[in-house]
Amino acid sequence: MAKTPVVKNQELEVEIEDLTYQGMGVAKVAGYPLFIEDTLPGEKALVHVLKTEKQYGFAKLKKLERTSPDRVDAVDHTYTQTGIAPLQHLAYPAQLKFKQHQIQELFKKQGLDIPVRPTLGMDHPTGYRNKAQIPVRQINGQATTGFFKRRSHDMVPLEDFYIQDPKIDAAVIVVRDLLRKYGLTGYDEAHNTGLVRHIMVRRGFYTHEMMIVLVVTSWAVPHQDDIVAGIQQALPEVTSIMLNLNDKRTNVIMGKKDAAAGRAFLPDRQAAGEHVPDLAGVVLPGQPDAN
Repeated sequence: MAKTPVVKNQELEVEIEDLTYQGMGVAKVAGYPLFIEDTLPGEKALVHVLKTEKQYGFAKLKKLERTSPDRVDAVDHTYTQTGIAPLQHLAYPAQLKFKQHQIQELFKKQGLDIPVRPTLGMDHPTGYRNKAQIPVRQINGQATTGFFKRRSHDMVPLEDFYIQDPKIDAAVIVVRDLLRKYGLTGYDEAHNTGLVRHIMVRRGFYTHEMMIVLVVTSWAVPHQDDIVAGIQQALPEVTSIMLNLNDKRTNVIMGKKDAAAGRAFLPDRQAAGEHVPDLAGVVLPGQPDAN
């Protein structure tokens, strides 16, 4: 392997020149890119090299020597770790400009001279997503919900997912607690064991009706009727409860078979007033209103 201009565990000062689409700062050492979480263009940083590949490497921020005027306080570093909000340290107007720049660069790489208009933002850019697919893992002997650290399979337990509709976050907790009450196990990816892989929740933006899908490794779900009754009692807005079977050793979330309690779809309507059937296995926009 050719020698790189930096080595693992080296500490050095760098200038941040750009951002990746994943929100990682980019510094270059003798033309060699280093990707550094929680840094912004224009910043000067002391970093610790974590990993080097032939054409790029990763480093960890140790100290900011100079900060960007667009930097804001992060809400919770966990949201950066998991990739839920990798740009939370960047002021929202600057995030919109960054997204515009990303599209401009994509067109430029294709040799297209197309003007890109400013990105349309939201009045409230948190708590807007109306669909969630939350992994369930067995941690400390009980089913636990959360999200994975970026580039890993390590679960970070979470209850507040920041960008999701708070009603969805609350529904996930209700379902998780019912799984714990009746002793249903979370999935163990390493051994391909455990029953519940994911909790999926959709909430109609206009109707406020809710669909809940349990992605399981077997149709043999203990206390199924008790769990359904518990969901209906705690969440009367739920009109559809489904099981989805995924018994494969795979990173794909949904399987190909469903069993429904209630409707197999969640009707909602778009701004123009038309009703749209929201199916469990179909991806519809998670951001219905972008004004």
